[in-house]
Amino acid sequence: CTVPGVMASRTLPSERDRKMTILLTPFMSCSAKLPIYSLFAVTFFPDHAALVMVGLYFLGIAVGILAAFALKGTLFRGEAVPFVMELPPYRMPTMRATLSHMWDKSAQYLRKMGGLILVASLFVWFLSYFPRPVAGEPEIEHYENSYLGQLGRWCEPAVEPLGLNWKAGVAILSGVSAKEIVVSTLGVLYSQDATADDASLAQTLRESGDFTPASALAFLVFVLLYFPCIATIVAVRNEAGRGWALASMVYSTAVAWFVAWIVYHIALLL
Repeated sequence: CTVPGVMASRTLPSERDRKMTILLTPFMSCSAKLPIYSLFAVTFFPDHAALVMVGLYFLGIAVGILAAFALKGTLFRGEAVPFVMELPPYRMPTMRATLSHMWDKSAQYLRKMGGLILVASLFVWFLSYFPRPVAGEPEIEHYENSYLGQLGRWCEPAVEPLGLNWKAGVAILSGVSAKEIVVSTLGVLYSQDATADDASLAQTLRESGDFTPASALAFLVFVLLYFPCIATIVAVRNEAGRGWALASMVYSTAVAWFVAWIVYHIALLL
């Protein structure tokens, strides 16, 4: 999870290094994105699935390094402060101390993140559920007519240069609350496209024609780099302030679109 990484930045003594680390951390892959990687890698790159997944991890690291150089030369100019931390003497931990430490950290996490995450998740649910479905309306039509679906239609011109349609846009928007929801959203959106009752989501995506290997790769790159989840944004706000949280949302999504566009057009040439 990116949240502990953002919260751990408070150990850095330099305000410059701390804020730069906070802005770069979301580019690293988290476990929540693994189901998306697995689904698309196995579906569209069955012979090179492992290579695609490893490549995404290294791409995130590479983008983080390039972004670090860009930030260092613009917003965070100046010499880095040497980081020196005195390590405490090592002792064998006791079960009581370990459980107490776990409880304190878990309670701290829930106090800092729980409220806003709940509100934001309810907001995303509201957008996906309303207007309320009419009796007998297929679920796919309900998603298309919902506020979230309308927002996906509105955002479709932004993802069309990446070879994606409104369904991919809706899945991307639903991943704002938590990246794991992207797969379940695709499952709902493509449930009516299944050619058989027992058809898997991978088979349905492959047969839908909405994704090509190039657009699937662009989708993966965009998911890797774009808007971090709500929990991460809340953590960034708590550690760096609202302005930096907003900046993280905007610049990471812009970087994601630009890199995905480059990857998409390179893939078309191969």
